[in-house]
Amino acid sequence: MRLGERLCITHRGSMLGQLEEHDLVETGIYKNDRFTPLASTELPVHREIYKRTSASAIVHAHPAYAVALSFCEKEIVPCDMEGMLLLSRVPVLAKKGPVAPGEMAEEIAEALTKHKVVMVRGHGSFAVGQLLEEAYYYTTTLEESCRVLYLLKMLQIKVS
Repeated sequence: MRLGERLCITHRGSMLGQLEEHDLVETGIYKNDRFTPLASTELPVHREIYKRTSASAIVHAHPAYAVALSFCEKEIVPCDMEGMLLLSRVPVLAKKGPVAPGEMAEEIAEALTKHKVVMVRGHGSFAVGQLLEEAYYYTTTLEESCRVLYLLKMLQIKVS
C-alpha cells in the first residue's frame, strides 16, 4: 500500500497464505531506511510502480494457471465475460533467461500505466488498484480467466 512517500510491503520470506501484521514492513518509496533490508525482494518493482502510476495498492502473486499460460502466450486474452470486461488483454513480459525477483521493474511499471494487471513469464502477476481488494480482484479474475483458457485448450476448443 502507498502511504504518502512510504509504502507497506510484505516482509522478505513471509508466508503469503498466512500473513499477519508482523509480516508487513514500512519503508520509503524514494529512499532506503533501516527497514528496507527486511522488505520483499520485489521492493524495486513496487517502488517503480508507485513512482510511475497513481496506484495506491499492488498485489504480486504466482497464480498457477496464469503462470502456466505465460510460457506459451505473449499476451493473455480472456474469453470469459468477466475477464473480457475487466481485463481485456494482459501483457506477458519476458526476457531471455530466468527473471530474478525485483528485475524488470521499469518494464512492469510501464505496462501497468496501460493495464490493470501484467504477467511476468514463468514468474507471476502484478496488479494495481486504489485498494488492495481491487488489485486482488484483478488477480483472481486473471487466474479464473486463465483456468478457463487452460480447460478450453485441454478440450481442444479454439476461441476467437
